[in-house]
Amino acid sequence: MAYREPRKDGEATRTRILEAAGELFATFGFAETSNKAVAAKAEVDLASINYHFSNRNGLYQAVLGEATRRFMDIADLQRIIQGAQAAPDKLLALAELVVRKASRGRESWHLRVLAAEAFAPSSHGQEVLHPEKTMKLTLFKQLFSDITGIPADDPALVPCILSVTAPWTMLLIGPRGGHGALREVLGMPSDVVAAHLHSFALAGLKEVGRQYLQRSTAADV
Repeated sequence: MAYREPRKDGEATRTRILEAAGELFATFGFAETSNKAVAAKAEVDLASINYHFSNRNGLYQAVLGEATRRFMDIADLQRIIQGAQAAPDKLLALAELVVRKASRGRESWHLRVLAAEAFAPSSHGQEVLHPEKTMKLTLFKQLFSDITGIPADDPALVPCILSVTAPWTMLLIGPRGGHGALREVLGMPSDVVAAHLHSFALAGLKEVGRQYLQRSTAADV
């Protein structure tokens, strides 16, 4: 059979369902969102959801996949970390990317969906997110190894990843309301926030690298 391009109206329907589901999952959660509610919001019939996503679990996984792509795509990390820049410049580029996404997506459903999944992980979510996490972990280890001088397979790098990315994650999926520190930071100029995140992370990584070298040197004596 000859290959046929997907119908554009079919893609438009799929996108409409995905956006409607994302909004509802972000507001009410997976357990409280029915296919019927998604269909009503997307103005489609239930058969369209089953056609494009097989079932409610498939729809949720598709929403999480899209949310992850908008949050920080693997392609973004690969482009930056595997680029030709010096490692500290790559770290700055990542900080700028995070701040830019946090500033543009404050009310976006994809951040709220990821926040809900992070605080209350589901089995369906982990099927989607675990492979992403593994790939991203490898990329971060590569970058932080270049900065610290610690081998990429050394467990000493794992706390570094947590220390550097935790503030980034808070910016991206932390609670948006109220008058706390997060709200104040998000109200600051983006370049100021990115520069602070970069300098703070870089100083910490270099210090960890210095301590690692010191311990290694002492062990060899």
